[in-house]
Order: sequence, then structure tokens, then C-alpha cells
Amino acid sequence: MKAGPLSGLKVVELAGLAPAPFACTILADLGAEVVRIDRATPGNDVIGFPNDPLARGRRSIGINTKTPEGVELVLKLAEGADVLIEGFRPGVAERMGIGPAQVHARNPRLVYGRMTGYGQDGPLATVAGHDINYIGISGALEPIGHAGERPVVPLNLVGDFGGGGLLLAMGVLAALYERTSSGKGQVVDASMVDGAALLTTSLHGMLDSGLWPGGRGENMLDGGAPFYDTYETADGKYVAIGAIEMRFWGDLVKVLGLDPEETPVHVDKNEWPKLRKIVAEAVAKHTRDELVAKAEGTDACLTPVLAPREAPSHPHNVARGTFVDVGGMMQPAPAPRFDRTPSETPEPPRPKGADTAGVLAELGVDADGIERLKAAGAIV
Repeated sequence: MKAGPLSGLKVVELAGLAPAPFACTILADLGAEVVRIDRATPGNDVIGFPNDPLARGRRSIGINTKTPEGVELVLKLAEGADVLIEGFRPGVAERMGIGPAQVHARNPRLVYGRMTGYGQDGPLATVAGHDINYIGISGALEPIGHAGERPVVPLNLVGDFGGGGLLLAMGVLAALYERTSSGKGQVVDASMVDGAALLTTSLHGMLDSGLWPGGRGENMLDGGAPFYDTYETADGKYVAIGAIEMRFWGDLVKVLGLDPEETPVHVDKNEWPKLRKIVAEAVAKHTRDELVAKAEGTDACLTPVLAPREAPSHPHNVARGTFVDVGGMMQPAPAPRFDRTPSETPEPPRPKGADTAGVLAELGVDADGIERLKAAGAIV
């Protein structure tokens, strides 16, 4: 049994891409026993790409769900599970014979997690889309970028991962908590549009109270303020500055070697263009690491902008163990942390179908049964 606060929790994952696998990665990282159902086709690749971190920490069974025998295997797995997670378009799982009604008929205590872009209903429910589309209609994309320029795509972090996989994992855990009193499972409908919109909750408060008066790139937290932005250093790298409060700004002024008497008041929006030029020129006199060293031990709120391959080597991340080596690849460690039931270092992704025989044996399928399933095309 794996270590972690979710040790003993049994999860069945219908393989997909990005958000649903991320939800399962979170659960697996925290100790859940996840079995990923991969498509029963030849090859040793995992879903996504070889050594995909989103496939870490779980076993893989190859099942052809287009066969009656394959569908029955999925239902048998669900009978003994606490959670099933899928990321198909609405209606697909039902047509396959493994939708919520079919699964709950076998296991009414199971939490059925569904990950989609637009949700299980609504005018766009069955329409194709990707992260950029979901965050576009949620209101999360439009405010991101520089003034007078088009919105900037924030990777696929806001929709797929923050508003998608993380939301689904939280929803599954909430449903499991509710089950402790009701004894019943339920369906968790996690939509990336809903999740991305939820991430903008504070922004709506600022809009309503007048604390977000400008357009894109003209406000305090969107790069509009010179004390909350990134700046290029002498070596072509960047630092991030977030010196909002007066005393933090005072420390930054000292770090940059500016004269407090001649530096404009940082909260005066009329002075922002002038102040931005002053800060940019001061930053450009130093390399990134020189400035970081000067800011060390202060509250200047100045940090390096690290590339993903640099981040694991930062002293703070090293001290905290924020990144771990999994199968020769440095990648983010499980989070959050627990003092009594800490998570273990995840195991590398398993090849597709690598655990088919072992998982089937746990279901009571003997060697002859496995051969019959192979002959029927239900498994690899």
C-alpha cells in the first residue's frame, strides 16, 4: 500500500490528456492506488508521450472498451473502486456502456469524476475546444497581457490544470467526504470554463469595487504598475518585482540604488510611466543574479524569473525538495505536504498495459481467462 493521506483509496482512470490525468496524478501523489485503463493497442508508449509525468505513480491495464468483454472489465474494476475518472465529451461514456448509471448500478458508493471543457450541459457542451477556448469564454484570458496589445496565452495552466485537473481532484475529495455521512457516491461535473471562471473570483470583486479601473495591462496586478512587473537585466534575463507595500517598495529602492527623494511616489498612477523607465534603467545595470544577490535578506520582493530547467536548482527549491527525480527526470514533487502522512516519491510512468495480468489476477481472472480475453480482443 502506498504512503500518503489517501493511502487505500482506489481510483480507476480512463486514460486521456492533460486535465483528467493531472487530477489522477494529484490523487496518486497523495497515496491513492490508481489504475489507468489504456487503450488496448500494440506499443509500449504511455498516454501523451514517453515518460510523461502525468502518468506517474499508477499501474496501467490495456483494455479495448469497444468489446463487450472490455466494457465488463471496466465495470468489474469500478465495482471495487472508490473513484472513477473520465475526460470524454458528454455522452461518450454512456454510449460505451460505462457512464454513471451503468457504473452506479454496480457500485452506488463510487464517486464518478467527469472532466470536460464546457461541462455536461449547456449550448457548447458537445463542441470541441481546448484550454484557450475555455479560458476565453470564462473571462480569464482577456485581462492577461500588456496594454494596447492582444491577450497573452498563459500556457495551458489556467484551464487544463488550475481550472481543470485541480478542480476535479478537489471535487472528488469533497464527494468522498460527503460519502462518509450519506454512504452514497455521486457524479462530479468539473468544467474547465467553470474552473477558470472560479479562478477570477477576486478579480470580479476588484472590478465591482473600482480597484481594477483600467483595461488590460493598466492595473496593479496585471503588469500595469511599475512595482509589479518583470524587467530585463544586463545579461538578457529577467527579474520579477512585486513591491506593492510601502516598506517593500522602500527596500526595493535601496536595492536598485535609487535616491528616495528623487524617486516618484510609487502609488501615484500618474507617475507610473516615469517610474517604469527609472526602474527599468536601474535593473538593466545589473545581471539577474547580481540583483538577486543584492536583494537577498531584504523585503524588496525581487526574485529571479527562472526557466523551468533552472527552477529545480534554486536554493529554496532544493532545501524544500520542491522538485524530485522520478526515473531520471526532475519534476515537481507531490504537494501539499502532510506532517503525519507524507507522500512518497512517485514511481515513473508504467508502459501501457504493463500491469494488465496483475490487475486481472486481482479481479479473479486466471491464466485461461486472460487468454480468452486476448482472443476476444478485449486486452493486449
